[in-house]
Amino acid sequence: MNEPAWADGLDTIAFPALEGTIDAEACVIGLGGSGLTCVHELLDLGVEVVGIDAGIVGGGAAGRNGGFLLAGTAAFHHDAVKGLGRARARRIYELTIEEMDRIAAQAPLTARRTGSLRLAGSDAEALDCRAQLRAMRADDLPVEEYEGPEGKGLLFPTDSACNPLARCRSLAQRAASRGALLFEHSRATTITTGNVSSASGTVRCRSVIVAVDGGLEYLLPELAGRVRTARLQMLATGPVPEHNIPRPVYRRWGYDYWQQLPDKSVVLGGGRDRFLNDEWTTDNTPTAKVQQYMEAVLRDTVGVTQPVRHRWAASVSYSTGILPVMEQVRPGVWAIGGYSGTGNVIGSLYGRMVAQVATTGTSDLLSAFAPTR
Repeated sequence: MNEPAWADGLDTIAFPALEGTIDAEACVIGLGGSGLTCVHELLDLGVEVVGIDAGIVGGGAAGRNGGFLLAGTAAFHHDAVKGLGRARARRIYELTIEEMDRIAAQAPLTARRTGSLRLAGSDAEALDCRAQLRAMRADDLPVEEYEGPEGKGLLFPTDSACNPLARCRSLAQRAASRGALLFEHSRATTITTGNVSSASGTVRCRSVIVAVDGGLEYLLPELAGRVRTARLQMLATGPVPEHNIPRPVYRRWGYDYWQQLPDKSVVLGGGRDRFLNDEWTTDNTPTAKVQQYMEAVLRDTVGVTQPVRHRWAASVSYSTGILPVMEQVRPGVWAIGGYSGTGNVIGSLYGRMVAQVATTGTSDLLSAFAPTR
């Protein structure tokens, strides 16, 4: 059992494997949310683009995550202020709010503007919530104190929920209709300046953009020590009509998270920190220990008793800094990734930014996201 709940009821799509030699201006490696957003931005810039993926569209973490669309960085806002400075942290938060509108417009019917909750799982986390509240209010960012049946914490009214797999499939279909050539089951085996090869084909191009999150440091060893791959695990029930969870919830510093889907089923993930040594891995197989922990959260914290129908896992990359990676690692070869488990929104921004920089040499987004190395 390793099929995400997001696939339930979705029409399947399929693209061929790369064969022979194709010439293009750009090749994007990775057909998840960030890679497909990059493809669309390249098309907007008039660039002839090929996209390839080792598996299927949205087959990695981009289509197998918790479906949260969250503003800001992976760090809570007050921590981002400490690490990036107030003006920069605030600008990033504003840009991610704007990007959620873009995501909803690019993939209609896959996102819902619900808001999200951060719940305090301890006294220490309650203090941290208050620090986050003060920092966000000082920057005039949207946040409210919250107390409800789920607990106490913070409400972020501009956040959203989405079906991440439906979003990826929608983006892929639109990109293909706009002229992009997309290929599945085409693992990149060689990446050099002007050339990407798979087992059965080659793309010759001016620019290569690697938009792979999980396993990024193995595909591009230059990034080892800067990003590290971890396993993300989730589960889902069938419909739970007696429960009403109106918005995504994350608790215990974001290590546990859940939401209720439009069909009333509940999806839940987390527990990675409880088994940290085991979860630094590229193995995408769900494990009994983490799944048992998550099921206990489902029963004891969320209060859901329905049987679990889906259990799945995926790889994500964690960055050593507050911001993800975006850099030219080799001449003509760019990389983005290391979203630290919150890549749905900021990954979209990085996909647009790297397309602009690789094509034109600059981007209006650089002032907010320029590397801090």
